[in-house]
Amino acid sequence: MQGFIIEGGTPLKGEIRTSGSKNAALPIIAGCLLVNGEVRINDCPCLSDVYSSVRILSCLGCKSCMSGGVLTVSCKDISNDHIPDKLMRLMRSSALYLGACIGRLGSCTLSYPGGCELGARPIDLHLSALEKMGVCINEKHGVIECSCPNGLHGAHISLSFPSVGATENIMLAASLARGETVIYNSAREPEIADLARFLRACGADIAGEGTSVVRINGVKELHGCEYTVMPDRIVTATYLCAAALAGGELMITNARACELRPVIDVLCEAGCDVYGYDDRIYISRKRPLKAVGTVRTMPYPGFPTDAQPLITAVLSRAAGVSVVAENIFENRFRANPELVRMGAQIKTEGRIAVIEGTQSLYGARVMAADLRAGAALTAAAISAQGITELGNIEYIDRGYERLEKALSSVGARIMRTQI
Repeated sequence: MQGFIIEGGTPLKGEIRTSGSKNAALPIIAGCLLVNGEVRINDCPCLSDVYSSVRILSCLGCKSCMSGGVLTVSCKDISNDHIPDKLMRLMRSSALYLGACIGRLGSCTLSYPGGCELGARPIDLHLSALEKMGVCINEKHGVIECSCPNGLHGAHISLSFPSVGATENIMLAASLARGETVIYNSAREPEIADLARFLRACGADIAGEGTSVVRINGVKELHGCEYTVMPDRIVTATYLCAAALAGGELMITNARACELRPVIDVLCEAGCDVYGYDDRIYISRKRPLKAVGTVRTMPYPGFPTDAQPLITAVLSRAAGVSVVAENIFENRFRANPELVRMGAQIKTEGRIAVIEGTQSLYGARVMAADLRAGAALTAAAISAQGITELGNIEYIDRGYERLEKALSSVGARIMRTQI
């Protein structure tokens, strides 16, 4: 098993660049399926989830090439509308191929998606929305067969929850559907806006992204384009929290402070100095951390659930008592037992974690239970006394491009090895 060996206790100092966004790149790659031409995606992160997406495209008959952070995709000749179960299980965002495949071919057969086990993440919102657009769905033994006998048409769809995945799936399907689709209570995440900008660059007619109402007028065909993926705000948050834990100062380039205001506000309240510029963020932490009261995760523009394990790790070193309320995923506290192994004082009950800050964390043998838990443990280990062995880093590779290399460049003592 691959793992990280991390020797803590060294402040971080220097400049570090945020990679392209995983959560923006994956729906954009799925969107390539709609395009009758070649797409060139710049700053596409080299992640295991991206390679899983490319495998799905290949299975459907598309051609792809990844080189130097540039993914080139051609979906001119699609030969298949069936995605095998083994590919669907690789990641949660495989569900996006439902909307893309239906939009391009009018039919699709797949199974339920996999990904990190963060709790119930049903796709019934996706399916009910597509039914309103003329999709007939036959579900049996975990296999979902979809067809559009009368063609895909626009619809007015009100989401009971601003689901990112459902919003993206509807946008993908509606881009080539007949007539207008309006999504009410749509997700407002920056990654939604990035998908809309990509589809628009390919010729789609989309407006309202970033608000609670998105309108899509279907067009007959999408053409190829060249597009650059937005920076990954959760990777930026990871670097910010690592600096807050370890101390020192970082300049994070290719980063947007406007998309991370809730995280930055908490870090400032905890005693960090954080300054945002047009395309970079500076953080300095030279004073001891202090408790911040209550942090509540919410859909964007609230505090992001993906950054919650990271901020929990930061607050484990903050003098006083802090409370974290997880309102999105019930299993998002999977880093907490491992942080306790490192000396953190965290009591978790249901969706509430009470954190009594301790002066020091200590190196230990710990395991990443999911992607963001692994990132949080990495950040905590950089600040801990002694050596930490972190296992299951294949989770980390799903969302971070050589995290150990990036952190080593600013002073962290971290090495990938077999453990």
